[in-house]
Amino acid sequence: MLASVYDVPLAERKSRPVAELMTVASDKITEQTAADPFEPPEALRKGRTRIWDLNASLHCSIIGTCLSAGELRRLLIRLRIAGAETTGDHDLHMLGVLLAARPKEGAKLLQKTLDRRHQLAINRFAKAKDAAAVCALWEEAMASGEIPGAYWALLTHPLTTDQMVRHAFGDVHMISHLVGATNRADIRRLRQLEDDNAALIDKLERQQAQLRDGFTGRDKTIQQLTALLERKTAEERQNLASDGDGLAELVRELERKLDEEIARRQSVEDKLSQVSAALAQSEATHEESERERDMLRQELASIEGQVDAMLQPDDDPTLAMFDLSGVTVLYVGGRAKQVAQLRALVERVNGHFLHHDGGLEQSTTLLPGLVSRADVAFFPVDCVSHDAVSAVKRMCDQAARPYVPLRSSGLTCLLSALATLAQQLQPAEFAASLQ
Repeated sequence: MLASVYDVPLAERKSRPVAELMTVASDKITEQTAADPFEPPEALRKGRTRIWDLNASLHCSIIGTCLSAGELRRLLIRLRIAGAETTGDHDLHMLGVLLAARPKEGAKLLQKTLDRRHQLAINRFAKAKDAAAVCALWEEAMASGEIPGAYWALLTHPLTTDQMVRHAFGDVHMISHLVGATNRADIRRLRQLEDDNAALIDKLERQQAQLRDGFTGRDKTIQQLTALLERKTAEERQNLASDGDGLAELVRELERKLDEEIARRQSVEDKLSQVSAALAQSEATHEESERERDMLRQELASIEGQVDAMLQPDDDPTLAMFDLSGVTVLYVGGRAKQVAQLRALVERVNGHFLHHDGGLEQSTTLLPGLVSRADVAFFPVDCVSHDAVSAVKRMCDQAARPYVPLRSSGLTCLLSALATLAQQLQPAEFAASLQ
């Protein structure tokens, strides 16, 4: 029945009313539905069926179920069908049914619209591997109420059989009766919503067109203003050049002075940075010197007290305040000529002295045995190798022995450290105090 409508030239279709177009097509209805209304052609079973290849008796249910009136109206307006903007829903529906049978006159666009609208359902049905799976998906859609997309996906599925088409058509037919009998208010509301939605879409399209026109006008205005500015700038440059060589010379002189001032400022900033860095370094050195001075004063005071004590007779009771009580001291590093003095100092305060030169002549393999025999280890940081220090620290940690780094290798540093640390009479308490 669509053949007669779309055989009418386009100019006449725009001018002739919808009712007249419907009358022209009515004589084709009986001819198109004479064959089996549900049997699809054999060639269509290789892929998804197109709407114009389906029997015409199915087009009514597809258009009425799978497309809203607003979507169908926009489609017909896009195809430039005369009267599509104002025709009633029934005539609009009939035009959509007629359109479905003619791919060259708009059925292809109708197919794309339906596929785009129900893409999710099509993808879900595409996972079905046999006819039973397709039937199961249709029953799920019936139970959940998701009829439009499932109906379109089932009718166009390559595994759909004639029996399945009849079953689905019957379900949709009965649902339309049920909806018409029980949901008249909802139908009116749905139509109102569809009309409102179509009006909003038209309004949105108009606004988008206005925005595009506004952006186009804005860009054109910007181009005009840019061209005007370029011309004005060129004119000002020409006027400036016409003022003579005096003005150009003045500009060059000002630029030269500006360059000199910039260079002078950069030089001052560089010098200021250097002075600031030197001042910061000097302040850090000064602070470090003050710390060393305080440490030396403390060491000197301690040493003077200990020297005074050592100068007393052997039975002087003050010597008891500086008694290592048999603690074994390991000294790693230092100067070879001071070893005898260091040994005498430790033994003078009732301690045992062990020494290792830090790997200069003695093998570092001797360190583990010395560390295991010692109660505490000392090493001067100014006269010992980094490898020896690392080895002593590691071995002392493994053997649970304390170690004390000394500021220098002199006798005074060792004496000050012994005086500070040797406060407990028992070796075990002394070792614990060093940790």
